[in-house]
Amino acid sequence: MLICTSCGHENGEGAKFCEECGASFAASHAQAQEQRKTVTVLFCDLTGSTELGEALDPERLRAVLARYFEGMKAIVERHGGSVEKFIGDAVMAVFGVPVLHEDDALRAVRAAAEMRDALPELGLQGRIGVMTGEVVTGTEERLATGDAVNVAARLEQAAQPGDVLVGASTLALVRHTTDVEPIEPLELKGKSDAVPAYRLLSVRDVPERRHGELFVGRERELAILDEAWERVRSEQRCELVTVVGDAGVGKSRLAAEGLASMDATVLRGRCPPYGEGITYWPVVEALKQLDLRPAEEAAAEAIRSLLGETEVATSAEEIAWAFRRTLEQAAGDRPLVVVFDDIQWGEETFLDLVEHVALLSSAASILLFCMARPELTERRPAWPVALRLEPLAAEDIDELIPPRIGDDLREKITHAAGGNPLFIEEMLAMAGDANGDVVVPPTLRALLGARLDQLEPAQRSVLERGAIEGEIFHRGAVQALAPDETQVTPRLAALVRKALIRPDKPMLQGEDAFRFRHLLIRDAAYDALPKATRADLHERFAFWLEEHGTDLVELDEILGYHLEQACRYRADLGMIPDSELAAAARRRLAAGGHRAALRQDYGAAVSLFERAAALVPPVELDLLLETELSEALVWTGRADDALRRADALADRASATGDRVAELCGKVRAGVVRVELEPEGATEKLSALVEQALPVFEAAGDDIALYIAYTALGDVAFMRGQMGAQMEAHDRALAHAQLAGHLPPASISARALAHFIGTTPVSDMLAWLDQNEPRVGRDYPLRAYRAGALAMLGRFDEARAILTEARAQLAERGGGLLLAQVTGFLSAWVERWAGDPSAAATFGEAGVRLLDELGEQGALSTAAGDLAQSLYALERLERGRRLGGPYGGARCER
Repeated sequence: MLICTSCGHENGEGAKFCEECGASFAASHAQAQEQRKTVTVLFCDLTGSTELGEALDPERLRAVLARYFEGMKAIVERHGGSVEKFIGDAVMAVFGVPVLHEDDALRAVRAAAEMRDALPELGLQGRIGVMTGEVVTGTEERLATGDAVNVAARLEQAAQPGDVLVGASTLALVRHTTDVEPIEPLELKGKSDAVPAYRLLSVRDVPERRHGELFVGRERELAILDEAWERVRSEQRCELVTVVGDAGVGKSRLAAEGLASMDATVLRGRCPPYGEGITYWPVVEALKQLDLRPAEEAAAEAIRSLLGETEVATSAEEIAWAFRRTLEQAAGDRPLVVVFDDIQWGEETFLDLVEHVALLSSAASILLFCMARPELTERRPAWPVALRLEPLAAEDIDELIPPRIGDDLREKITHAAGGNPLFIEEMLAMAGDANGDVVVPPTLRALLGARLDQLEPAQRSVLERGAIEGEIFHRGAVQALAPDETQVTPRLAALVRKALIRPDKPMLQGEDAFRFRHLLIRDAAYDALPKATRADLHERFAFWLEEHGTDLVELDEILGYHLEQACRYRADLGMIPDSELAAAARRRLAAGGHRAALRQDYGAAVSLFERAAALVPPVELDLLLETELSEALVWTGRADDALRRADALADRASATGDRVAELCGKVRAGVVRVELEPEGATEKLSALVEQALPVFEAAGDDIALYIAYTALGDVAFMRGQMGAQMEAHDRALAHAQLAGHLPPASISARALAHFIGTTPVSDMLAWLDQNEPRVGRDYPLRAYRAGALAMLGRFDEARAILTEARAQLAERGGGLLLAQVTGFLSAWVERWAGDPSAAATFGEAGVRLLDELGEQGALSTAAGDLAQSLYALERLERGRRLGGPYGGARCER
């Protein structure tokens, strides 16, 4: 038996094309690959089978078990699942293989309830477990493997006879359609934590979706609907209005708003996604609401037959005619609106019926309002579509997000949702606090996974390869990752037509670029790829981008990310580490971190450096990387982490007998302790550097010498020896340059020596003119410029510079730079300008920031500066209290 990977239909062994949808099995085989899917697994096993075997004749037992297996298999398949295997008396079924459906969990639970009720009719008792989770499945062998399979089996084993136990992940998908009762969490074999479980009591129909009170946008669409309704009323005609849009984009909400103002009888019907006898399901729903029979006896007889009131045979043509006559008769008393939802699932006979009514009705005010997903126009390209509902505009989406949601989370939700109101609603329900992370609900994951499973294998492969690059991807990258695919451009065009992607501005010259319509679609396509495939594609994409993306400003960061991902997935799978791959990823990430530190974006620098450091082999010590990471950690206010890393470096080096690296770690630790534990730390650091310098010089290690002379500069600064500080930093810079390194803080350190030392103000400004970067901002140099201008009495210019610097630093997350610019330079400028009140305000803010960062060395100086401002304001008691918590104050140099 051949299972079509496009539609799931079972075909005969010799079939070359699917008997249901016409898909080529040759093409399907070529595309066969493992996939990660979120499916629902069902285990059903008999209880008391040993006693049954003892009581029954073997032939009778075989017949009973055959009826059991056939019955369970029929139930599973009726709900769209597939039986994976029979294990003794147990049945293992999977919902979502070979084709995902957005309601697989509900299908599984319905099947479980039906199986539970069917077992007693067979004279048997059983127990059932149902669990949803991610598995790996192959399109050829159709075997699902993953934790969900194991947990479903354990739930079945823990169930009592006649019970169905469902897991928490399944319940999250069906909570609105089931009645359950929690049981004591289960201690399952192989699970470290207790597993929540729920006893299934009953399954209900899917409820109508409730809409929130707020309705935004859609003015044009409402106007079109109003115009159609006006024609229906004024001309006594039947008009078909079909609204096509993605799931959740707002079709039913538009219908509710539009119909609210219509004075009409409204009938509703919905096409279910599966089931038996569903061809006329929405028609029957509408007729039951109308409770009317047409005057013509032949038409009335056809309607009674359709409703199951008689067994008189009828035809599709007679039913369509009879339904039309029924609507026309009803519309004679009052205008009529018939709403059919989800008609993309409707059978062809039903769609023919709708067209029959729309084309042939006369002298009756009837509005046929149909809602469908884009799949409808793929099945019936000639179907008349009045409205294609696009995602909401950004300003409309913003109105849907309540004020309690913080700016950062608001931006993340807006970006991820891509203008889809349902996505917004579901993510808000999962958001929790106002500034949490975006959590994609399992309902949306199921919806998107099912949509991707409807794609042709070649189209899906192209989409998945685009997802490797990211939300925006380039045609050339897809071609490089799918070298055997000869139709990349037509596949991309098809994906644009299906509204999964759209053209976008390319970042690479000579390329075509595309953007996923929703970030969630990109994530769904990416998550479906096995980790081994992801590792391979990330590595191949990095090699392609290295050749084609040479003009990208952030090339190192992008390449580092993709190479890092390749390493991570290889590690997840227990594959042999690729040292060259890891070294390349580390090199790129460290280069990106260094560039971020140069532009004083220390938050980004720390992230990149930490990721690079995670790729260093345990037996290797990277002094430069550890030093840059330590420096960046201090600037972001994580001095405690910097100290821990420095101490760890010294310990690792000592264990391997690397004296140079050991001393480097100790020197870096000493530098950080000057800030965290300043009492006596300067003298200890000075002695340590004097001990280390001969060792470093003998080794000829320029990085180590850079570390040592940088520390000597800090010692000189703490002693107020600005000339010695500048000399030490000059020597540190010279050794760094010999090692091919440009220290991010080198110019800032020398600027500080000029500013606090004996350099005349005019010479200081001239030096800044020569050394300030032409592009970007060096915040310490800008702050020192402001201080120098203030010394010349140019206070307004100084304030403007500092105001801009504080705002930009706060936007970047603050850290030590913001604390220093606020507590020192800003406070000094105001005190020099004769405004001790403003100086005290900045001083208080700076002291608070430094205290929060744990920067004890700078804090005592800032507290002393603040005390001077408070003294000028005659706030003597507050000034005296500053000496207590901050251990005294040093005078401003």
